[in-house]
Amino acid sequence: MPKPHPDRLSNSSLSAAPGLAPPGGPSLPTRWYQGAGFVNDPSLHRWMVLLDEAFRVPGTRFRFGLDGIIGLVPAAGDVLAGLLSLVIPIAAWIRGVPYVTLVRMAVNIGIGVLVGAVPFFGDIFLVAWKANRRNYNLLQLHVSAPRAHTGADWLFLAGMAMAMALILALPIMLLVAVLMWIARGI
Repeated sequence: MPKPHPDRLSNSSLSAAPGLAPPGGPSLPTRWYQGAGFVNDPSLHRWMVLLDEAFRVPGTRFRFGLDGIIGLVPAAGDVLAGLLSLVIPIAAWIRGVPYVTLVRMAVNIGIGVLVGAVPFFGDIFLVAWKANRRNYNLLQLHVSAPRAHTGADWLFLAGMAMAMALILALPIMLLVAVLMWIARGI
C-alpha cells in the first residue's frame, strides 16, 4: 500500500489515529496528524474567506472580511488582524513551503499591518491588499514542493515569529508615542 503524501492526506486517513504515529511509518511528520484538519486546503480557504472576503457591499463586486472590520479599531485592531493573518503562514510552514515563500507571506502581513495603522486610508488599503488571499495563493502555488523540516526550519520559524512580533508592535509603539506627546502638551 503506498504511503499517503502529506499534502494530500484525506480527512478519513487523519481521523483513524489522531496524534498517533502516521500510517506509513515514522517517515511522515507526526504533526501532520495533530491538527491536520485545520491546515488542510478547505479549512485554510474558509479562513482566508472569513478574513478577506466574507462580506460584499450590495450591488457591487467589492468584498471585505473580518480583517478590514477589525482593522478599524485603532492600533489594537491592526495588531489583532495581523495575528489572525499568521494562521496561513504557519500552516504553510507545517506543509513544507519553501523559506522564500514564508518570507513573502510575512512581508504581505507586515505591509498590511504597517499601512493599516494609518487611520482611514490604511483601513482602505488593508481591505484592498487582502494579505490572506495573497498568502493562500502562495501556499497553493508552492505546496507541491514539500520537504522535511530540520532544526534550521524551527530556527527560521522562531526568527519569523520574532520579526512579526516586532512588526506588530510598531503600531502600539506609535500609539504610545502619540499619547505621550499629547500628554506633554496638556
